[in-house]
Amino acid sequence: MMMKTYPDLGILIPEVYLPRSGVDLSKWAVIAVDQFTSEPEYWDQVEQIVGDAPSTFRLTLPEIYLEKPGEAERIQAIQATTRQYLDAGILQLRDGLIYVERTADGKTRKGLMLCLDLERYNYTKGSTSLIRATEGTIVDRLPPRMKIREGAALELPHILVLIDDPRRTVIEPLAAARAGLEKLYDFDLMLGSGHLTGYAVDDAALEDGVIAALRGLAQPATFAAKYDLSTDQPVLLFAMGDGNHSLATAKAIWEKIKQTVGPDHPARYALVEIENVHDEGLDFEPIHRVLFGLNRDFFTALKDAFGANLAYTPVADADEMVKRVDAGQADRQLIGLVNGEQGCGVIEIAHAASNLSVGTIQTFLDRFLKAGGAEKIDYVHGADVTVRLGRQPGNVGLYLPGMAKGDLFKTVILDGALPRKTFSMGEAREKRFYMEARKIA
Repeated sequence: MMMKTYPDLGILIPEVYLPRSGVDLSKWAVIAVDQFTSEPEYWDQVEQIVGDAPSTFRLTLPEIYLEKPGEAERIQAIQATTRQYLDAGILQLRDGLIYVERTADGKTRKGLMLCLDLERYNYTKGSTSLIRATEGTIVDRLPPRMKIREGAALELPHILVLIDDPRRTVIEPLAAARAGLEKLYDFDLMLGSGHLTGYAVDDAALEDGVIAALRGLAQPATFAAKYDLSTDQPVLLFAMGDGNHSLATAKAIWEKIKQTVGPDHPARYALVEIENVHDEGLDFEPIHRVLFGLNRDFFTALKDAFGANLAYTPVADADEMVKRVDAGQADRQLIGLVNGEQGCGVIEIAHAASNLSVGTIQTFLDRFLKAGGAEKIDYVHGADVTVRLGRQPGNVGLYLPGMAKGDLFKTVILDGALPRKTFSMGEAREKRFYMEARKIA
């Protein structure tokens, strides 16, 4: 089948593989591999739940196993299982957009599955491409992920990409029409992660409506007026939400192979879910930091770095820490701290070099880690995980405030990429689950 593309928008209408009828979808769908990276017990539970059933757990590599003993064998097993699922007819092909609803924690997000053209995406800082990263991309993180994708016949996305559609013209009309759409899947996700439903958008008029609405958002005059810019400012239509390094990995591989495979190869495109930043079911959550295996006194390093601009206030408990940080302070940046020795407290930094507290503390942490101050860092979701891990001997947890989601597009347009791991689209259990697959080889 000839690929159906819209080059002006950088999109492709996908051909998607879904599990055949009879596959237990609650075992098939597994959460994004970059979640629970410091909680092996979660992945042990997943393995027990899945057992021998067909599952995306066998087609992906949880990052808790990345660059660990047995990684090469796991990748070989993934590639073998992919071929087995295709040969056995466990996966079946269908063509077209898919409208998705994800319910978690009492909220429902609406999304649309399509493919983005990697030729229209540039993750480097200062990029003005149609599709852009919203945070700094760590190029050193790409090679191990490239090893997984390079030999893969299929891609399974956990990538969420945002559009800024305040008038709700792109995705929301599909929600209004869903009663007339074919339901492709409808099931509860494992381990308390909510519910997932998908509908086939096989109505030509609905697809045409999506394309027309995206073209409306991409009009230079409309774009410039929305953000009070000059009309020669390059349009930003798609901004990364989650899965930044996954899309960057797809881009890196495409750049590596495109001269030999030609411009119409399926690896030129990446399957993603787009969501509207104005969706009431979408929350931006902060991403917190935990340092493991401290080798230097953390407070001494903070004082050396920030001097008279640093203040620290002990608080009674984690609830008080969270309350103070979330309330904010106009003239200072606040960061919560939890440690087995000091307990809980609030760091205050005046005259910060970065506009966001996450940028200020990340610059410090990068230097602290480079100097051997700790064994490793992890980026975690939720105050409870931050507190639990931070209290363990030799660790420190840092609780960060969130950012307003309405500020995202204009900040990226004017200032470039945000500090890495600035925000997350929901808590860990609200992350995207692998459901749909697409051939890339």
